[in-house]
Amino acid sequence: MKKTFDYEKSVFRLEEIVGLLENGELSLEESMKLYEEGTKLSGQCYEVLQKAEQKITQISDTEKNKEAEE
Repeated sequence: MKKTFDYEKSVFRLEEIVGLLENGELSLEESMKLYEEGTKLSGQCYEVLQKAEQKITQISDTEKNKEAEE
C-alpha cells in the first residue's frame, strides 16, 4: 500500500530537522541521518510545489483563453 505524501507534515518535519541540526548537540552520525531525511523531504516538497505551480498556470491560461474568446 502506497503511503500518501502530506506536504504540511513534511514542512513541519523539515523545520524540526533544521532546529535539531542548528542546535549542534547531535553526533555526526545522527546529523547525517537527519540531513539525508531533510534532503529527501525537501525534494518531495519541491515536486509538490512544482506541480501546484503548473496547475495554477494551466488554470490561468484556460481562463485567459476563455476571456479572449468572449
